[in-house]
Amino acid sequence: MTDDQLRALRAVPLFRGFSDRALKKVLEISKEVSHPDGKNVLEEDASAVGFHMILDGNAEISVDGKVVGMFGPGEYFGEMSLIDGKPRSATVTAENGLRTLSIPAWNFDRVMLEHPEMMRAMLEVLCARVRRLEGSPRS
Repeated sequence: MTDDQLRALRAVPLFRGFSDRALKKVLEISKEVSHPDGKNVLEEDASAVGFHMILDGNAEISVDGKVVGMFGPGEYFGEMSLIDGKPRSATVTAENGLRTLSIPAWNFDRVMLEHPEMMRAMLEVLCARVRRLEGSPRS
């Protein structure tokens, strides 16, 4: 665990309200993963195995083979299937040296229960994503 990792987590709105102790717990149950460019990190319709927060690089998001977005450092993906237990809604492909902090599914629930403010922050992001997809003018 490094000071850089703590700073990276603290800069993400999802973890902003966390104490240093709580952030260290998140890092203890996380793993830093480097993904080769062009590799699918998640596949549409597959089961959920983890949550991924981008440290470096980009993640291309596609649905039914069509690119629908791109995420960068500080953004995250994989939470929807962990929350609702349904298959992945999109394929996520590594681009530009993607490096993530990944939390396995079996640890994700524990973090959510211990930090309800994280669930609230996730719900706000999910709502913004839905509004953007629906073309809502207030997104």
